[in-house]
Amino acid sequence: MEAKTTIGEAKRYLANAKEILSEKAGKDGNYYSDSKYVKMAGDTAWKGVLIALDGVLHVKKTTRQRVSVEDYKEAIAKKNRRALTMVNAGYQILHLSMGYDGVKSYKVCQAGMEEAKRIIDWCEENGPVEQR
Repeated sequence: MEAKTTIGEAKRYLANAKEILSEKAGKDGNYYSDSKYVKMAGDTAWKGVLIALDGVLHVKKTTRQRVSVEDYKEAIAKKNRRALTMVNAGYQILHLSMGYDGVKSYKVCQAGMEEAKRIIDWCEENGPVEQR
């Protein structure tokens, strides 16, 4: 039941990210005009990905205060190398390029949203690790 809840929440975050881009970022040709909203959308979509991964992997805190992206990568690498490639791409586009850099390119942002959807769909298909 937890996986269904987390997947629904992850999809809601992704929908919110798409809404931010379409309603607030101001698409002008092949670029968005406001990097503030691109950053917000990237961070929102990445948070959705992390919620979906939490539902599947149940990554635990290590000695650090928070779970890092490296903890997620390590956990997913043990389960599926293809999924690790998706997570690496999602991290690069959503968190770094969009979330930090505010890249205004429409194509980059769309690729990020598609990658987030792929990761969330993979999590939904693969369900919680403990139940498999």
